[in-house]
Order: sequence, then C-alpha cells, then structure tokens
Amino acid sequence: MLKLRLSRGGTKKRPVYKVVVADSRFARDGRFIEKVGFFNPLLPKEKKERVGLEAERIKYWLGQGAQPTTRVARILGENELMPMPANGNNPNKAVPKKERNKKEEDNKEAPKAEAPKEEAPKAEAAPAAEAPNEEAPNEEAPKAEEAPKEEAPAEEKK
Repeated sequence: MLKLRLSRGGTKKRPVYKVVVADSRFARDGRFIEKVGFFNPLLPKEKKERVGLEAERIKYWLGQGAQPTTRVARILGENELMPMPANGNNPNKAVPKKERNKKEEDNKEAPKAEAPKEEAPKAEAAPAAEAPNEEAPNEEAPKAEEAPKEEAPAEEKK
C-alpha cells in the first residue's frame, strides 16, 4: 500500500521532514518512491518556509490511491490540498494537567449529586435483568404445582 508520510532528516533535536510517497512496508527513513515536499516543525506556523509541497504530484499520488498518514493529512488539509481531517479524540490534551485534575474532580462530584437520576435507569434495567429470572421461577412453579398434585391424591387416600 502506498503512503504519503514523513521521512525524518536533520540532526539530533533539530528535525526536518521530507514528505514522501513510499510503500508502507519500507522503513520510515528508508527507500521511497518520490519526494513531494518538506516540513520544518521548528519554524513558526506563520512562516512560508515551514511547509513546502508539490501540489500537482500530491494530487496525482492521492488519485493513484496513496493514503496520507494522520500528520500528513493534517498538513495537506492546512494547505487545502484535501479536506481537513477530523480532530483527534483527546479534547483535554492542551489543558494543563493540574486544571485537568480539577475538572475530573468536579465531574466526579457532579454525578454524585445526580445519582438519583442515574438510579432510575438502573432500576428500569433491573426488571429487564429480572425478566429471565422470572422465567426460571415459572419453570420451577410447575414443579411446585406438580408436588401439591401428588400430595393432594395422597391426602384423598387417607
């Protein structure tokens, strides 16, 4: 499968990435088919030199079925070469840890106040769970009815 992905270059703690088309089986910094751009994360987002892309070649490879990685899809979305991907699933990532912990504590306290509301659905769920249990007593009930029938004739004999 073809991928549009980043290939790392640069030195220690000073990364520079190439946007390449490569087979997904190849190593990250290994063999690639074509270089279609670059990305320098150390530059501010406002600078033009941060990202350079060959739009025509990227569109060609997307048309050939190449799949961008999440990071490359985001870069392409920012440069309007494809629709912007959906946001990640961690909305608290940018919030400092101390504030996150405070919010979690507040959230834990809030459900306690709403506990009666939550118990009502549990009570509704309980009869549904008891319904199979009701079938079991019904099965036992005929056995119980059979036992009195046996006893009843025995009493008649006396």
